[in-house]
Amino acid sequence: MIALVTGAASGIGAEFCRRLEQDSWRVLKVDRTEIAGDADAFVIDLTDADATERILAWLDSIGVLPDLWINNAGIFDFKPVGELSERRIDLYVDLHVRSLTQICRAVGLRMAVRGSGMILNMSSMSCWMPMPGIAMYSATKAYIRAFSRALRLELKDSGVSVTVACPGGIATDLFGLPKNLQRFAVRIGVLQTPRRFVRKAIRQTLRRRKQYINGPLNRLAIVLVGALPDWVRIRVKRLMLDRQIRS
Repeated sequence: MIALVTGAASGIGAEFCRRLEQDSWRVLKVDRTEIAGDADAFVIDLTDADATERILAWLDSIGVLPDLWINNAGIFDFKPVGELSERRIDLYVDLHVRSLTQICRAVGLRMAVRGSGMILNMSSMSCWMPMPGIAMYSATKAYIRAFSRALRLELKDSGVSVTVACPGGIATDLFGLPKNLQRFAVRIGVLQTPRRFVRKAIRQTLRRRKQYINGPLNRLAIVLVGALPDWVRIRVKRLMLDRQIRS
C-alpha cells in the first residue's frame, strides 16, 4: 500500500509518516523543506500556482498513484486579522483552500478512474469555534470540513472515500507552546500526543468514516464553546489577545 502525506517534515505530518511506515506502507512525503536522505520525498511549496501539476508529474514519473492521500499541511497564528499581513492572509487562503481544493479535485478524479482510494483532510475542532485571534485559521478550517463532507458524497459511488479529521489540541509546535507546557497539557488531558491522534485518525480513515474528532471531551467542548455568548468571547480577547499584542 502507498500513502502520500503533505506537510510531512514535522509535527503531525511526520507522525503520520512514521506510523504508516511502521505499518509497512510506502510513504511519499511532500513538504516545502527538504527531508534529507529520503528518496520518496518531494520538495515543493503547495501555494505555488502549479504545485498540483508538479506533484502529479512527479507521481507519473515514478509510476505511482497513492492508495491514501493525507492533506496535512497547514499554518496557524494567534493574532487579530488586522495584525496579519496581506501576504499571510493570502497564505491561509492559498494553502488551506485553493491548494487543498485543487489537489482533492485532481487526485479524486484519478482515484475515481481507478475505482479506489482514500483521502484524509485535516480540519480542526476550531472550525466550530470562531474565536478572536484565530479568525483566519478557524474560517479556512471550516471550509476544509464543509468541502470534505460534500466531496465525500460526490465521490462515494466511485469507490473513493473522503474523511475529515477535526482534532482538538495536539502537542506539536504548531501553536508555539514550549515543550514543557506541551508535556504538562498532555498529562492533564488538555492536549493529545501526535502518536495517539494519528493512530486513531488512520484507523478511522481506513474504515472510510466521514469524520473523526478525537475524544469525548473535545466533542463536548464544541457544544460548550459554540454556546458562549459574545461577552465571554470579548473577555477572552481582552485577557489573552490584547495582552499578547501589548507585550
